[in-house]
Amino acid sequence: MGGVDKGLVPLAGRVLIDYVIDRLGPQVETVIINANRNIERYRQFGVDVVGDQHGGYLGPLAGMLSGMRASRTAFIVTVPCDSPFLPPDLLDRLQAGLSEATRIAVAHDGKRLQPVFSMLDIGLADSLSAYLESGERKIDRWFAQHPHSSVDFSDIPDTFLNINTPEQCREVEQKIKGRSIQ
Repeated sequence: MGGVDKGLVPLAGRVLIDYVIDRLGPQVETVIINANRNIERYRQFGVDVVGDQHGGYLGPLAGMLSGMRASRTAFIVTVPCDSPFLPPDLLDRLQAGLSEATRIAVAHDGKRLQPVFSMLDIGLADSLSAYLESGERKIDRWFAQHPHSSVDFSDIPDTFLNINTPEQCREVEQKIKGRSIQ
């Protein structure tokens, strides 16, 4: 997207983060946005905003860690800012994937894991911090260090549709115009 902050990309008269907040907000106690730029703009959405605690861009895991550290709940749910079709039962489905033996529930689209759509025990924050400090960045490798479950979302693959190019933005806008998601 040419270096543009994807959460603030316009889509069908709104910005992407609007869709995420509208869909996720009713499912969770608190929405926390992880952002390292445009922080004041994100605060205008009336949610908590936290930056990465580790210096440099360390990828999605750094955002997950920041969310864990800022959370006042035992678990967090993570989603990217560029996926406007979050299901209204995302939290319930991920939560159903947890057990006493698992501390991470990860969405699966029927073909592969979708690791940024997950539910994480905040008690894993020290493990994640150490993983990042070791120079590792791969989400799947960190998940593999802990008991985790794969949660089937193959019935709603649009959940994982994200926007990485202006062309994809136009395609998703057409889908939105065909639905009542606005």
